[in-house]
Amino acid sequence: MAGMGEQRGSGVGPPDRWRLGGPPRRWRYGPPGWSRRAAGRGDGTRWPWLSTVLFTAFVLIGSGFADHAQAGERVALDPLGRVLLFLSGAVLLWRWRHPVAVLWATVAAVLLYLGAGYPYGPVLLSVAVAGFAAVVSGRRYAAWAAMATLWAGHLLTVHVLYRWLPPSGDDAAPWTEEIVVATWVVALLAVSELARVRREQWARERAERARAERRRADEERLRIARELHDVLAHSISVINVQAGVGLALLDGDPEQARTALTTIKAKSKEALGEVRQVLDTLRAPGAAPRTPAPGLDRLPELVEQAASAGLTVTVEGGPPRLSPGADLAAFRIVQEALTNVVRHSGSREARVRIERRDGRLRLLVDDDGPATGADAGGTGNGLAGMRERAAALGGTIEAGTRPDGGFRVLADLPIDTEEDDR
Repeated sequence: MAGMGEQRGSGVGPPDRWRLGGPPRRWRYGPPGWSRRAAGRGDGTRWPWLSTVLFTAFVLIGSGFADHAQAGERVALDPLGRVLLFLSGAVLLWRWRHPVAVLWATVAAVLLYLGAGYPYGPVLLSVAVAGFAAVVSGRRYAAWAAMATLWAGHLLTVHVLYRWLPPSGDDAAPWTEEIVVATWVVALLAVSELARVRREQWARERAERARAERRRADEERLRIARELHDVLAHSISVINVQAGVGLALLDGDPEQARTALTTIKAKSKEALGEVRQVLDTLRAPGAAPRTPAPGLDRLPELVEQAASAGLTVTVEGGPPRLSPGADLAAFRIVQEALTNVVRHSGSREARVRIERRDGRLRLLVDDDGPATGADAGGTGNGLAGMRERAAALGGTIEAGTRPDGGFRVLADLPIDTEEDDR
């Protein structure tokens, strides 16, 4: 049908709270802080100061205990060793912003530390933390390469270069130790990959929920737009016709003009009430409506309102029992079709036929024409709104000019059998 106002554009949309560029802030997936730290994009994520300070302190203190436990077997910690320990922990401050660079820096620091003969200890955990951050951030191949380099470097140090490296008189490490190191590296990568997969799953869930929320917002926006259009188009059409009648009869037939003004007053009051009900859903989304939604049981009111606008409507058939959604859609379709006749047809008669066939409701609204405007067939939002209502229920709308010059709207809607059997 010819719609009111402009075509829907960027100015028509839901309230600000519906315009979702992403998931609401209240949504969280995974451990606390995961969504910020695991992103590793360097785009405003918080610096992990606390964890870095605590981990660096743990590496320094733990390596001190390891130094005492391995006295005489490994080189005692000196300032150079403590600097390497500090750097291997402090560089983790950048692990989410520059995960690959941090991982290679920790691998280099650890290889220098072990090559200098300093005691084994928690320094290896620095590589574990950096490798975990790199894999979770999506730099999996770089992480694998860095961990392979660490294992190969350790293998070279303890089986080939040990003769020339401190501590003096050291023997080659047993191969069982290399198996332990390799197992440790594989286990670290496996845990990191599992964390990466979980993170991607959480991201997909967030995206799906955001899309679902946007779909719900779009559906609600379209529903409200249809309701406002249908209410205002019909009411203002009747008001416009009655205002013309009142002006024409104001001097010659004041009593008839008074009747027209009374109709305008009643119709405008009714329209304001329906608009207020629609706007209340914006102020309190999810709240129950204060008045029941209109249905085909109010068809006599439509006939009376059309009569006040100079249109004679003949109704054939009675409405079956419908679900609330189907009943509202059927009412709005008939309302919009009659509004179109009032506004864009030269005919002053219309016929509404209600049929039930094979569990479906058929609504036919006919007029004999001729059309009085270029958009009489419905080029605006009215016909689009009727189609959206029918499609939402699994039905169809056909609208077009008949061979004899009249215009027909045919709606085919499914009937809710459960509601019908009650």
